[in-house]
Amino acid sequence: MTRPLTRRRFIALSAAALAAPQGASAETWRGIAMGAQAEITLSGPGPQVRAALAEVRGLIRAVEAAFNLHDPASELSRLNARGHLSPSPLFAALIAWTSRLHAATGGLFDPSVQPLWRARFEGRAGEAEAVGWQRVQTGPEIRLAPGQALTFNGIAQGYATDLAAQALKARGFREVLVNIGEFAALGSGWHIGIADPAHGLLAQRRLSDSALATSSPAAMPMTGGHILGPGGQAPRWSTVSVEAESATLADGLSTALCLAGERQIARIRARLSGVRRVVVVDGDGSLKTL
Repeated sequence: MTRPLTRRRFIALSAAALAAPQGASAETWRGIAMGAQAEITLSGPGPQVRAALAEVRGLIRAVEAAFNLHDPASELSRLNARGHLSPSPLFAALIAWTSRLHAATGGLFDPSVQPLWRARFEGRAGEAEAVGWQRVQTGPEIRLAPGQALTFNGIAQGYATDLAAQALKARGFREVLVNIGEFAALGSGWHIGIADPAHGLLAQRRLSDSALATSSPAAMPMTGGHILGPGGQAPRWSTVSVEAESATLADGLSTALCLAGERQIARIRARLSGVRRVVVVDGDGSLKTL
């Protein structure tokens, strides 16, 4: 499975008004991060807010420098080009998340599908035999098998969202909403809409000290959708939304669960702690909470 960093998002955001303490200000930063529109809303004294947002923007740039497929200088691009990499701590941490999700989803979450993406959407030669996270050697040095290439488009936005939220929490902020393609909320009262590209806004969820990520295979106008199964699996759902304690977990899981049936989703959830809710939308627009 893979989702390009430039993908459109079909989550309608309806954030409750944030009541700023006396002498403090509520401020929202808007910009482009990880190829998507981003917003960060937090409350606090003006100078503290501005310093915190500057730190967060630096973190976002660091994630982009690690995982941007379109930057030949990024760690990911260098790994794909050379077949090996001594990863930064930032990169190594997401590798660990990937191994955890690959195991828990029975291989449905697999960033080694990049050759399939190239073959389908870029007209390049791609070998299905090159796919397989189990063939990636991880450790102090990452090594790819011949023909392999990776993409972290199905999890990197959630990772950046977590890093931003953690940095703001460490600075003492308690009412925060981070939206970097996926959502992380500190505090309560944040209302997030769940929408489907074909059927529009279908539900709202109140997010309190948790994260929410949504994946829609038809979010980009591509034949067969843009989420690719490592074994050729076709998406089973029009939209999957996952609420979890971590945006990284929610992002990767929402991507993988687009390929899973209800029973398989139940088995996967049983293997993972920190998952609070899974919402699926079928092709007819029917929404179900699992």
